[in-house]
Amino acid sequence: MDLISLPIDIDNEKIDSNFRLVAASVMRAKDLAQGAHPVIATTSGKVTTIAIEEITSGALDILTGEAAAEAIEKAKKLAQKRAAEEAVEMEKLPEDLTELEKDLKVYLSEKGERDSKKVIEEIFGDSKNGD
Repeated sequence: MDLISLPIDIDNEKIDSNFRLVAASVMRAKDLAQGAHPVIATTSGKVTTIAIEEITSGALDILTGEAAAEAIEKAKKLAQKRAAEEAVEMEKLPEDLTELEKDLKVYLSEKGERDSKKVIEEIFGDSKNGD
């Protein structure tokens, strides 16, 4: 089991309180849980343990005050930009999709005509041979 021994040794110049350590660890653990890769080599398997190890080792920068606010704004703008780009891509998709739908309808109608001819031949062909 991955356990972190308490008390944790932290650099008081980078992390000014236990609350900040916990808050930063939670944010990093969420990132790790969503697929981010650890920035340090670790034998731990739990995202919370990895997050705490990364922060206490100094591998991650903890932003506070104005720097944190600017980083949050930058992240929001980046997320909005990505959402706008995805929306543009989704608008292009229906054109491509309608072409595929047309091709599929043609294929299905041709296949349906062939199948219906076979069924008709089977139904009426057998009765003609039987007569």
